[in-house]
This record gives sequence, structure tokens and C-alpha cells, in this order.
Amino acid sequence: QVQLVESGGGLVQPGGSLRLSCAASGFTFNSYAMRWYRQAPGKERELVARITSTGGSTNYADSVKGRFSISRDNAKNTVYLQMNSLKPEDTAVYYCNAWGFYIYWGQGTQVTVSS
Repeated sequence: QVQLVESGGGLVQPGGSLRLSCAASGFTFNSYAMRWYRQAPGKERELVARITSTGGSTNYADSVKGRFSISRDNAKNTVYLQMNSLKPEDTAVYYCNAWGFYIYWGQGTQVTVSS
């Protein structure tokens, strides 16, 4: 059974940091590119960051470039999103996504940036 389980979300003050994790199981993790998406209330889901299957290449949305960092540990079947200098507009549900022969989604984790 394929599973993507996100964790690490929560409430943080503006300027703070969070590290999201996404633990994968049930498929060949190191054959899949991985992505983080987010969806704020009333807005469309947007791609935040992506990383290739080997971790050799990453890309970011302009809105998070220089503040967020995506990484993966293929030995642990886990992808991470380090989020620094968080802003209120980063508030959203963050979803992990596996992109390959199939496409898999996690259930999402809430990130709220507020004072």
C-alpha cells in the first residue's frame, strides 16, 4: 500500500522556521521525483519545490526562493522541506507528492504563520 505521510506542520510566528517531513512507503522511492505543494484557503494548489529522484537538482517557486530548501534521504525514503523566514502568506496546507510512473499524494499538513 502506497503511503506518503507528512509531518512537522504547526503554528509559527513570522520570521520563524519549520521543517516538514514526508515519509514514503509502498513504492520505489528512489525512482520518483518528489514535490511539495501548498494550498491556502480559497486559492489553487501551487507547486512550492521539487527535487529529482537522485536529489541532484532542485527547483523552487519564486515566492519561496532563498527561504525554503527541499532535500531527500533515499536511505530513509523521506523528503524534507526546510522553511525559514516564514511569512503569513506561507500559511497553507502543505502536501507531499511523488511524481513518476504514477503520481501519489500525501494527506497534507497545516502550516500557520501568525503572531
